[in-house]
Amino acid sequence: METIILVCVVVLLLFSTVTLLLSRYKKCPSDKVMVIYGKVGNNKDGSARSAKCIHGGAAFVWPVVQSREFLDLTPLSISVDLENALSRQNIRINVPSRFTVGISTEPGVMQNAAERLLGLKLQEIQELAKDIIFGQLRLVIATMDIEEINTDRDKFLEAVSRNVEGELKKIGLRLINVNVTDISDESGYISALGKEAAAKAINDAKKSVAEKDRDGSIGEANAHRDQRVQVAQADSEAIQGENAAKMEVAMSNAARREKEAEALKIATAAEKIQAAKALEEAYAAEQLAEQARYAREKATQEADVIVKTEIEKRKLELEAEAEAEQIRRKARGEADAILSKMQAEATGTQAILTKQAEGLQQIVQAAGGDASDALRLMLADKMEELIRIQVEAVKNIKIDKVTVWDGGNQQDGKTATAGFVSGLMKSIPPMNELFNMAGMNLPSFLGETKEPPVQQPALDAERKTPAPEAGK
Repeated sequence: METIILVCVVVLLLFSTVTLLLSRYKKCPSDKVMVIYGKVGNNKDGSARSAKCIHGGAAFVWPVVQSREFLDLTPLSISVDLENALSRQNIRINVPSRFTVGISTEPGVMQNAAERLLGLKLQEIQELAKDIIFGQLRLVIATMDIEEINTDRDKFLEAVSRNVEGELKKIGLRLINVNVTDISDESGYISALGKEAAAKAINDAKKSVAEKDRDGSIGEANAHRDQRVQVAQADSEAIQGENAAKMEVAMSNAARREKEAEALKIATAAEKIQAAKALEEAYAAEQLAEQARYAREKATQEADVIVKTEIEKRKLELEAEAEAEQIRRKARGEADAILSKMQAEATGTQAILTKQAEGLQQIVQAAGGDASDALRLMLADKMEELIRIQVEAVKNIKIDKVTVWDGGNQQDGKTATAGFVSGLMKSIPPMNELFNMAGMNLPSFLGETKEPPVQQPALDAERKTPAPEAGK
């Protein structure tokens, strides 16, 4: 049940929305201009438009932000009884006239009407147009003579239409028709001009009638004379014409036969010439056909050989380029592998040396910045290892397996066996020599190296002493 109610509510809302939208779609009658005002967009220069004008058709009028009104296109007939208008001759005249105006449907002028006439009644629009027409009509009369206004009515109406319509467009109106009924003045100048024109016309008419009567009598006499002369001349000319015609017929027949003979000769020669040209063109065409066939056969043979050769050449070039590219890629790969390996080894070595340098720097910092103290710390740390290495050198010697052949003599309070062991220990590189081989000096706290003095007499005595007996 709740679902049905919800569906009904949704349908009702949709129906209301559609009804509202349709009600805002406004149609414009053909005899009106619909003006939509409010928020209607911008002009081309970016400024806000005051209104949107539509003549015919329809448009959607948005609720709240837009509204619309109509301008009536019904023509307005305005009676303009202009009196005492001053002409260029300083003569005041009366010009009763009737003007027909209406709202313009031109785009720009229609926009002016929406801005200046919207909301005004037809009577108000009529009065506004009447004021404009009065002013422009006086201006036109002030620039023309009375003769021009009275006689050249088309020029006068054209000037009035041009001036009045230009001003009416500024408020959105257009001039439909101008009708000037009569022109008069208080001084009687226009009436006098009319009487003068009438008298002149009457006199001209009388003179024309007398001249026409005279010309009629003279013309009748001349006509009789001309008739008799022309009849005689016509008879003479007729006889001469007949003879000339017969002569012309004879000459024409002779010329015709001559022309026929020449035409026959020319036709026969032309036929033979055309036949010869036809044979010549046939032979030339056959020759061109043979040449074309020869060129086609030659091109076919050349194409068969050249195309195959070019294909084989291109195939070899592509294979060579592929093999060269493969060799280049293989060499590039091997070079990249060697470079990567060397870079990795260099990176590892650099890391090890960097860590050793950082460790040595920390040892020096721990020793208070003194390199000698740092060296003492390192030696003290490695002293056990150095002594262990020296002990390892002699710990596996089996003293009980050593046979010393000696005479039993003692020297410096040592037996031969003790001297042998002491000499064996001296064969191990002392610490001083190890430091010397490393390019360093033994620290003073480990002892200083003293060279024993060399005793020359003892050596000489030793050399003179006979070799002792071998003993165990």
